[in-house]
Amino acid sequence: MTGYDELFMNDQERVENRLPKIYDIPLSEIDDFPDHPFKVRDDEDMLQLVESVRERGIITPITLRRKEDGRYEVVSGHRRKRACEIAGLETIPAEIKELSRDEAIILMVESNLQRSVILPSEKAFSYKMRLEAMKRQGQRTDLTSSPLETKLRSSEVIARETGDSRAQVDRYIRLTELIPELLDLVDEGRIALRPAVELSYLNDIEQQDLVEEIGLTLATPSHAQAIKMRNFSKEGKLTPEVIESIMCEEKPNQREKINIRYEDARRYIPSSVPYDKTGEFILKVLEYYHRHLERQRDDAR
Repeated sequence: MTGYDELFMNDQERVENRLPKIYDIPLSEIDDFPDHPFKVRDDEDMLQLVESVRERGIITPITLRRKEDGRYEVVSGHRRKRACEIAGLETIPAEIKELSRDEAIILMVESNLQRSVILPSEKAFSYKMRLEAMKRQGQRTDLTSSPLETKLRSSEVIARETGDSRAQVDRYIRLTELIPELLDLVDEGRIALRPAVELSYLNDIEQQDLVEEIGLTLATPSHAQAIKMRNFSKEGKLTPEVIESIMCEEKPNQREKINIRYEDARRYIPSSVPYDKTGEFILKVLEYYHRHLERQRDDAR
């Protein structure tokens, strides 16, 4: 129904009254979202955003939620807030929404899933946070009024909205059971999703033992090896010696190879080259060096 005040407004005033109200909020009064699952990095993209902010300001206001103590909490716009901090600004334009904690979680996840690049760990914790918020709300998940349609699980609702299958959503949520060292390897692309899910069923001590073995062998477990570790763990027999034995098994696609510590090579590789393209980059460098040596030999003749 039309509000009482709107009865005395003209058409233009009614339109303006329904537009979002944007306020300049001091950065000193804004807190980050608690347990925010999406990482804010001071990388090259951030530096470009900072330059844009310095030249044109914030084009799209951030979204804030007013907290019980009178301060504000970022729901959407953590990167823009960080860019303003680096640029030395004191305030940021923001829309303030009245949201409950669970409503804020759902909006925060939805807005951040629009990013072009999302790490597995970011999906994992954001899906889990949203799933828990939906369950606390007792939210209906029957996306149709048809009596023939069965009630959907919350993870199926997330699947429909994100494009990931329900099974994939469940797999990502399982990643939250990994210790940080293993989860970092998943983000770097060194451990694939399916073996990572199997490893998530190991207890923390077993996972830590595996991290130490990975550091010694400079290899990560295949899907089959991860399943074998999970089975041994279920029987209470996954000792460091068993992990070492499994990791030393020859993989079906294993060939003779040269081991180079990634940490040693990283300083010679541009930051724009992702981890899974490192081998391809090294081969191109070797090819270029080979042609250079051939030209030197030709010049010496």
